[in-house]
Amino acid sequence: MSHPSSSSQHPSAPLPRTGGSPAVSAHNLTKTYGSSDETEVHALDNVSVSFEAGHFTAIMGPSGSGKSTLMHCLATLDTPTSGEIVLGGTPVAGLNDDQLTELRRQRVGFVFQAFNLVPTLTAQQNIVLPLELANAKYNEAWLDELVTRLGLTGRLTHKPHQLSGGQQQRVAVARALLSRPDVVFGDEPTGNLDSASGSEVLSLLSRSAHEDGQTVIMVTHDPVAAAAADRVVLLKDGRLAGEILNPQVDQVAEALAVLGSANAAEGAAGTRTGHRPSGMGEAQGGAA
Repeated sequence: MSHPSSSSQHPSAPLPRTGGSPAVSAHNLTKTYGSSDETEVHALDNVSVSFEAGHFTAIMGPSGSGKSTLMHCLATLDTPTSGEIVLGGTPVAGLNDDQLTELRRQRVGFVFQAFNLVPTLTAQQNIVLPLELANAKYNEAWLDELVTRLGLTGRLTHKPHQLSGGQQQRVAVARALLSRPDVVFGDEPTGNLDSASGSEVLSLLSRSAHEDGQTVIMVTHDPVAAAAADRVVLLKDGRLAGEILNPQVDQVAEALAVLGSANAAEGAAGTRTGHRPSGMGEAQGGAA
C-alpha cells in the first residue's frame, strides 16, 4: 500500500505541492461551529493544501472529518473562520457577496450528487443556464464538443425526467465544464448512480483534467471512485491525515479503514472518560 504521507504523523502540516501553479489553495484554514467550549466544533483545524491545475483530486475521510466543509470553503460556498483561500489566483478574503458570486460564475463549476437540473428545462437549456443567467456568451464549438464527448447527441431536447440518472449527471458535467472554470467541484458525483454510469462519469472527469487541463476536486466516500483520481487527500478530525498519489482501490480502502479505526478507538476512550473526541460533532456543525 502507498501509505498516507508523513503528514499523517503531523496532521496540521501542509501537504506538499506536486509542481505547477495551484488552481486553488488553502492556507491555515479553520472552520469552527458553536460559540462556547461545550458546543464548539472544529470542522477544519489549520488546514493548508493546494490543488494543481490539470489534476483530478479526491478528498476523503471518515464521517465528521471535514471533507465537505473543506470543499465548501474552497468553492466559496462557506466562509472559513480564519485562514486564506486563493482561487484562480484571486484571494477570496474580503470579497463581498456580489464579487463572490461573480468569482463562482467565472472560476467554479459544480457537479452535485442530486444532479440539480431544472425539471422544466431541456438538457441543452440546463447546460447553458448558468451562463445565460450571467448574460455571458458561450463557445458553440466547445458546447458541441462537450455534447459529443458526453454522448448527449440526440438528448438535448429531452427534459430531466426523460433521461436516465447517468444521462442527467452527464448533463450536469457539461454544465460545469461549459464555462471552462478554474476548478470543477464534485460533491459525491457518483453517489446516485449505478456502477456503470458512475464509472462513465469518473472517466469523463478524468479526461477533462488530463486532456483539457481542467482541475477537478471531488468529495467521495467510495474507494472505487477515489481510485479514478490522480491523488487522494485524507482528512481526520478536521486535519490533514496524509495523501495517496496514483491511488488504487485497495490502498484507499485500507487508508480509510485505518482512519475509521482510529476514530472508533478515540470514541470508545471518550465514552469511558465522559469526553467526546474532537471531530465527532458532525450533527452540530456539518463537518462531513
